[in-house]
Amino acid sequence: METLRSLLALLCVFVAGTQSQTQRDKFADCPVDLFFVLDTSESVALRQKPPEFYIGQIKRFTNRFIDELKDMRHRCDRILTWNSGALHYSDDVKLVRQLSDMNKDREALKKDVLDIEYIGKGTYTDCAIKRGLAELLVGGSHYHENKYIVVVTDGHPITGYKEPCGGVQEAANEARQHGVKVFAVAISPDQEDTRLSLIATGQTYRQNFTAADDSRSTHMGTIRTIIEIITNETKDTCCSFDCNASGGPKGPGGDLGSKGESGRPGMPGEKGDVGDIGSVGDPGPVGYSGMKGDRGGRGEKGDRGHKGYKGDKGQGGNDGVDGRKGEAGFPGLAGCKGSPGSDGLQGESGPKGDPGSYGLKGAKGDPGRDGEPGRPGNYGPLGPQGDQGPRGADGDKGERGDDGAPGSDGVRGESGQVGEKGEQGSRGNRGPRGESGEPGIRGDQGREGSAGPNGDPGEPGKSGVPGYRGDEGPPGPEGPKGPRGIKGAPGDRGQMGERGADGVQGNGTAGCPGFQGYPGSRGDPGEPGGKGTPGPKGDDGEPGDPGADNSDPGPPGSKGAKGHRGPEGNPGPSGPPGPPGTDECEILDIIMKLCSCCECKCASLDLAFIVDSSESIGSTNFALAKDFIITVVDRLIKDQQVKFAANESKVSVVQYSGSKAQEAVQLGSTVNTLADFKQAVKDLNWLAEATYTGEALDYALKNTVKLMTQENRVVLVLTDGRSDISRDRIPLNVLCGNNVRVGGLGVKDYTGRNPNQEQLEDVICKNDPKPGFSFVLDNFAELLDDTFLQNLTESICQDKKCPDYKCPIKFSSSADVLIMMDSSASVGQKNFEMSKTFVRRVAERFLKAEKDRGATVRVGLGQYSRSARIEQTLTANLELLSNKTMEVTFQNDGTNMLEAMEVGMKNLRGRGDASGGGKKLVLFSDGRSQAITQPLLDKRVKELASAGVELFVISVGSQVNEANLRTLVSKGRPDDITYAQRHMFRVPDYPSLLRGVFHQTVSRRVSLPSLP
Repeated sequence: METLRSLLALLCVFVAGTQSQTQRDKFADCPVDLFFVLDTSESVALRQKPPEFYIGQIKRFTNRFIDELKDMRHRCDRILTWNSGALHYSDDVKLVRQLSDMNKDREALKKDVLDIEYIGKGTYTDCAIKRGLAELLVGGSHYHENKYIVVVTDGHPITGYKEPCGGVQEAANEARQHGVKVFAVAISPDQEDTRLSLIATGQTYRQNFTAADDSRSTHMGTIRTIIEIITNETKDTCCSFDCNASGGPKGPGGDLGSKGESGRPGMPGEKGDVGDIGSVGDPGPVGYSGMKGDRGGRGEKGDRGHKGYKGDKGQGGNDGVDGRKGEAGFPGLAGCKGSPGSDGLQGESGPKGDPGSYGLKGAKGDPGRDGEPGRPGNYGPLGPQGDQGPRGADGDKGERGDDGAPGSDGVRGESGQVGEKGEQGSRGNRGPRGESGEPGIRGDQGREGSAGPNGDPGEPGKSGVPGYRGDEGPPGPEGPKGPRGIKGAPGDRGQMGERGADGVQGNGTAGCPGFQGYPGSRGDPGEPGGKGTPGPKGDDGEPGDPGADNSDPGPPGSKGAKGHRGPEGNPGPSGPPGPPGTDECEILDIIMKLCSCCECKCASLDLAFIVDSSESIGSTNFALAKDFIITVVDRLIKDQQVKFAANESKVSVVQYSGSKAQEAVQLGSTVNTLADFKQAVKDLNWLAEATYTGEALDYALKNTVKLMTQENRVVLVLTDGRSDISRDRIPLNVLCGNNVRVGGLGVKDYTGRNPNQEQLEDVICKNDPKPGFSFVLDNFAELLDDTFLQNLTESICQDKKCPDYKCPIKFSSSADVLIMMDSSASVGQKNFEMSKTFVRRVAERFLKAEKDRGATVRVGLGQYSRSARIEQTLTANLELLSNKTMEVTFQNDGTNMLEAMEVGMKNLRGRGDASGGGKKLVLFSDGRSQAITQPLLDKRVKELASAGVELFVISVGSQVNEANLRTLVSKGRPDDITYAQRHMFRVPDYPSLLRGVFHQTVSRRVSLPSLP
């Protein structure tokens, strides 16, 4: 018994020691709560191919971080331990693992992180931070200062969408109020730092941390920096504890202390009972706009209101719809006689008239007045030299006459005495430099010979070319003064000299004029001058006596002035019949060219755009989508003459993203004018959530499609990816069976994947009575491509509204019509296809035309290029002819028009029945052909006329041979303008073949009976 007591005492001592040791170990721990918030949204998944690339980087970064969460002893002997958990999020928040002790559940947490599958939808970062904060406050330790959140995100989206949980700014502020620090870690270095800075508690908690950099050292640097910051911050908290030694006896009571500081926020308590209704509080701050609620039920009818005041005058209404064409009115009364027209242009000179009869000889006229002196006559011959008279007084020196012709050389005179140096003449013009001669061979120096006698002077040589002016030599000695030379030509005017000093004021008086001097003696005759310039024309002399009678007519005189209008003459004989007037088809053609309402245009329609505004679109692409909507509306107005107004064609836009994230703009409902509609589209904000296409289509069906009133209804669905059919349970074919044509515009996503083809076919209702259409584009920029917009507007306006203007044709007798198409290279493949469409229309008119009893009509088809061939012989089977026409291939070769005419003539030679009838050849030609001459063309045209073939020519464009075209439609009679006008058709280009009623005009003229 004593032994049993001893053993029981030892057991109590052991248990007490164990409990004391456990309490001491638990007290030594200083836990840190660290929670990971990981972004697995669509913007992260689709940032690089494959979509899991960055998601895998985030998971590896998190597990490396978890491996580095190791216990650490502070200097105060407290041990820093770790509790950690994680969640990942997109537009939904999924808990990976709650806070767990890393000494026990480290591997379990790492496994749960590796099992994360990305959500790939919208980005609700604010909701994820608040969820992580709740996990820390509810499941963490009692150390409120040791709580941290690590948010790994790309900072997307920046702006432009409604954050459902108040925004990251509010979430960060709430964490700061609870003393929880938030680290912001970017996925890659190129993220939006502004938004990451809003998430981080301060700059210390941002520091350009990166989770998915190419370098592993960068990852580890981010992890160790964050752990070091946490370790340094928790040192004071872990080491600020009180000693738990056993206490002594109770001391005396102390003085009442001062009021302490406010305590930190406590842990969330349990949910309390419902309290009493409180008083009305102060108005709170403006809240965030919530999601649009469901449509409420129909309210009860209210009481009848008071009679309202008369409203202001409304704005002018839109122009009404053009009324129907009225019935033809009665013929008007004959108009009044018009005013005489203005004088016409002067006509061409008439033919020379017959010579008139001779007139009587006129009487002698009065003597004319004296004429002015005539111009000087030519110089007479030089008279004999007279006796020398006495020398007269020296006269004034005359002006120098023109140089005379050089005389013959006289006998050389004796050398005269050296005269005095004359005045230096003016400097002559510098002559051109002569060509340098080849230098001669230098001869030997000869001896100086004795001077020989002077020889006779030789004949004067030809004047040499003036040489260059030599250098000015030194001045020579002044020679004796020679006789005064003749006065030289006046030199150039010198520069103006300086003003001299003013002279002394004179004191003289004006002298009397002197007497006129005596005339001097006549000087020697001067040398004959050169031929002078003609003098002015003298006055007409007196008329001479009439000449003898002359039977030859004189030259025609100039045309006289226009005379007065003579009296109205008698009516002339009736002229030949004029060309036929404009027929009914041509009148319709004129009306359709002048009246835009006569063209086929897009029928009135109701158009709806359903635009994907999910996160993966991006703000730039969403802006392009809005520009695309406005551009399509403008193109429909300009190219298709669609009138968008509240009481005509309507247009609406629905943008969508996640669940219950739709927004609508509708002309005539939310906005009243087209300008307001465009502005409302520009003001749409990017939603940046998931992709719920089925829900968006159902929303559009209830809110826009059901309100459509036009028969022509078109819905365009613009999306970049695939609908989240796992969460969006509404089928994609919800619009089918609602009398709507749906167009699907699929744009490739970030990874280059095409939209899901099956989903796209479901959207456009491929099996609907009104099957839709689809386009797949590489990027959003192609939405504004001109070719794509043209194809899209044509697809939207498949239902055309054309005026029912027709001019009937009738064959009064049997006829064979052969159409020869031009298939040469100058036409081109595209224009040739238009020719085939035109031929089908004309052939249908011929074969469906009204015919007199017993009359038959057959139509054949051929083409020509370098050679001609028949594609379909004459037939009355329209279906056969139409199929053959579409099978015709383009030859793309030279042009042999003569062979085309010959082949046509041979195939129209006989009808094979007894009905007779006309033979008509319709030839496409611009008059240009190879190896063609005018005689050959004239011959072939006459052969056609002799064979009874009536030729019609269709000329396209302005690059034509006009002479050949006139010959083709002349029937060998170039002056028959009426015939040529009826058989020639001209259009400016190939598209004009298909415009208006041109095909009706051609078929109408061809169907008329042949002219004689």
